[in-house]
Amino acid sequence: MSSPLPLVLASASPRRKQLLERLGLEVRLAPVEVDETPLPGETPLAVPVRLAREKARRAQRAFPELPVLAGDTAVILGDRVLGKPASREEAEAMLCSLRGRTHLVATALAVGFGQRWAEVVEVAKVTFTRFPPELLAWYLAGSEWQDKAGAYALQGQAAVFVARVEGNVQAVVGLPLAALPGLLARVGLALHPAGHRLTLVPRRKSPPPAPAS
Repeated sequence: MSSPLPLVLASASPRRKQLLERLGLEVRLAPVEVDETPLPGETPLAVPVRLAREKARRAQRAFPELPVLAGDTAVILGDRVLGKPASREEAEAMLCSLRGRTHLVATALAVGFGQRWAEVVEVAKVTFTRFPPELLAWYLAGSEWQDKAGAYALQGQAAVFVARVEGNVQAVVGLPLAALPGLLARVGLALHPAGHRLTLVPRRKSPPPAPAS
């Protein structure tokens, strides 16, 4: 068995790091900054895929010998991508636009190892309640809305706004772990059980077929 590899996470998200470490993986953080502005003519679902890929490629420059994982989450309302609010006022406007409506949350993952790359995007539908103004004021008085796409996180206080989720809830949390084994396999890696934890190792090559008798 090959020696386990650490996984480089191109993110500063403590939540994503925590989710990966719960599996037992060794995680190295490599936060990168990218311009998250959608490109002219870019479809909403293409935005998180492009950003995840760009983050992963930038992190790989610093860790060319290690596998790199990057993710990006987009909150999509109609044909608009709601990014991270720059102010409390912008967060309030975003949440008011989502109030009582259904929107999409798409999380894209990109993995790179050597010259091999793979990407996947998982999508869920999220419906907000028609929450009262005092609940919104309470939420905005805190800091949870900061640095969050759409100004909210399902796993935090904003859960009080959510009436239902349809589809992959992991996409809303921001790291669809169920997609990870298949994604890693596409770049020649595998999650290998080692006691109570998982390790990341290169996949063993299938043996050549036996010669015909």
